[in-house]
Amino acid sequence: MMQAMNSVQEHIVPYRAWWGLAACGLIMGVIMVLAPFHEFEILPRQHPFDYPWKLADPTIWSHLSAWSLYALHQVSIWYLIYKAQSQKLRYVDGLHKVNVQALLLNSLFVGLHILQTKIFYDGLAQDVHEASAFGSVALMLFVILLMETDRRGLVFGRKVPFPKRVGAAARKYHGYYFSWAITYTFWYHPIEVTPGHLMGFFYMFMLFLQGSLFFTRYHVNRWWTLFLEFFFVIHGTTVAYFALAGLEARWGRFLFGGLAVFLITQMHGVPFRRWQKLLLAAVMVGGGVWYYTLKPETLPKLGGAIVTHYVAVAICAAAIWLMMRPFTGRNRELGSDTNSPP
Repeated sequence: MMQAMNSVQEHIVPYRAWWGLAACGLIMGVIMVLAPFHEFEILPRQHPFDYPWKLADPTIWSHLSAWSLYALHQVSIWYLIYKAQSQKLRYVDGLHKVNVQALLLNSLFVGLHILQTKIFYDGLAQDVHEASAFGSVALMLFVILLMETDRRGLVFGRKVPFPKRVGAAARKYHGYYFSWAITYTFWYHPIEVTPGHLMGFFYMFMLFLQGSLFFTRYHVNRWWTLFLEFFFVIHGTTVAYFALAGLEARWGRFLFGGLAVFLITQMHGVPFRRWQKLLLAAVMVGGGVWYYTLKPETLPKLGGAIVTHYVAVAICAAAIWLMMRPFTGRNRELGSDTNSPP
């Protein structure tokens, strides 16, 4: 009863969607103004996942600055997610106090990372493999496909009968994993102004924005969440296109594999009209036919890329189900929990 009264009396801060996007654009402008961020030669990639944006001779301070600030950022945002869930907040059209705190927190650490790069340069890339950063975000997108199955289906609007508790667990706890994937990837990279870095940082800033808007209507706006899912395709294609050492040949797989997942799954979660879906399919499939007519030798790999998405979703479901088994008997309320941010 007291929680309900507090919820009614809570002051909701006004917010408009374009304000957050404008802030993301402003930060990108700051990055461009402060460039360049390194004074040494960046050597070309010698092979995929050969990450060249790191110091040849790192110091204890370059290591310590990156890891300590990352750890503070990570623990702080986890605390705010826990705090928000504990308060049992309702969904609103503005911002709760904890949303304002999350926005300020993420803005602070974005600024600190820009400053840290300018002074010490290195991110976490000095100590961990690039696949860990790419894989963390890719896994996040697989979990989103799993989470959204009950609402939009998985294959042309048709649902896959995963255990209901799997989807409920993913929805309840996804914020902790997603915040790790985003924050870890953000601190993996030093601030740079290559096309891939700029596209990636703009994506990270939008994901920080989304991750700060829990328990608001903006967090569950389906057009916005679809845009964030699809932007991964744009970013991945950009990185592959401008990459070296063989990765540039894969940009078609990133693009048309992502478009296939959009047509098979993602577009069925928003109210497109039938003719709009057909038009989108015609344009995207037509582009794919044109591309693979010119490069037929790369076509077999496209099918593997598409199948990988759906196999990964099944693996995620199985992994969550296995992790839940020891707790299923003691947490029956999980399946009916409606107070977790989608």
